Amino acid sequence: MIEARQLCKRFQDKKRGQIRAVDGVSFRCQPGQIYGLLGANGAGKTTTLRMLATILEPTDGTALVAGYDVVTQAEKVRANVGFLSTATALYGRLSAQELVEYFGRLHGLDEAVLQRRIADIFRRLEMDEFRDRRCDKLSTGMKQKVSIARTLVHDPPVMIFDEPTLGLDVMAARTIVNFIRECRQRGKTVIFSTHVMTEAEKLCDAIGIIHDGRLLVEGSLAQLRERYGEGDLEEIFVRVVEREPASRSEVQP
Repeated sequence: MIEARQLCKRFQDKKRGQIRAVDGVSFRCQPGQIYGLLGANGAGKTTTLRMLATILEPTDGTALVAGYDVVTQAEKVRANVGFLSTATALYGRLSAQELVEYFGRLHGLDEAVLQRRIADIFRRLEMDEFRDRRCDKLSTGMKQKVSIARTLVHDPPVMIFDEPTLGLDVMAARTIVNFIRECRQRGKTVIFSTHVMTEAEKLCDAIGIIHDGRLLVEGSLAQLRERYGEGDLEEIFVRVVEREPASRSEVQP
């Protein structure tokens, strides 16, 4: 499970002074559920997810991830989380298999267990044909499959996806979407950030709309449609963001 509790992150900017990138964000995501965090660029999605993954430390508030506190138990959180984004770099001189092995060993996997997991993941993602090819020689779609494999190799119960299809072609994006669905089917806790409304409509069991660092409203797609009298998620999103001051009172912890 993921439970964010009044997460805040402030940064200091020389020109603009103190910036509240995330301001009191609270929500829950249960096992077997996909929680979609929707927002425009700069809304606070990535900062929120990086705090959940312990890449950033909250200025205030905290979160529980797989039962562990992101502030006081960061190492245990990292052992239970897989984090994927299109910004994740690969080591170009390593082959696909070497890179996944490297991350498996970082997580302390027994060698026999590691090799069994690699064989299973490479089969499921259809990676065997390029397992020995260097990462800097792979196509964009192949590279994303390698990123998925290194994210999944330690079989974490919590998966965090930060704009994972950004800049990908249709087939590569489809691979990511199918993988996210598979994570839900396997009972994992999944949080997924995007600004692509059609992806959220296809994937998400619950949706939270974040703007200017604040979670303005959340609920299932059906609940949001009923509340705003709109069938189209993009129209709902625009209405929520445009009436931001009133929407703050609708946040559900």
